[in-house]
Amino acid sequence: MSESRPPLPPFTAETSAQKARMAEDAWNSRDPARVALAYTADSRWRNRAEFLQGRDAIQAFLTRKWSRELDYRLIKEVWAFHGNRIAVRFAYEWRDDSGSWFRSYGNENWEFDDHGLMRLRIASINDLPIAEAERKYHWPLGRRPDDHPTLSELGL
Repeated sequence: MSESRPPLPPFTAETSAQKARMAEDAWNSRDPARVALAYTADSRWRNRAEFLQGRDAIQAFLTRKWSRELDYRLIKEVWAFHGNRIAVRFAYEWRDDSGSWFRSYGNENWEFDDHGLMRLRIASINDLPIAEAERKYHWPLGRRPDDHPTLSELGL
């Protein structure tokens, strides 16, 4: 029996926004095993200049990522969608182990299989050092509250 991760393609404005929020929530959990389940077993990634394939590689990557990027908080927003593809923009805030804060901005292109699992993720990301006073994400670690401003509302 095949795994399924609704909503399924073809995506609408509503279901693409739901898919983006589900991804945001999973990533904000900072649980590599949970996040990896949203991808096909042979999913391919380009993350910055790193190329990955498969859930095990994705889970290992995320484990490394969240051991370096502390106090990670993320917001995603749909940019465009068509058929089985969704493009999102995102920004996340994090600090390193020396206490320096960053806001990372990026775009992702996602392609899903018929079961709603992501089979391709292409991410371009830039990091901006920020002062702690410039942070915009102050919710407790975990899921972003529903009443928290979106990227557009924050002017990001």
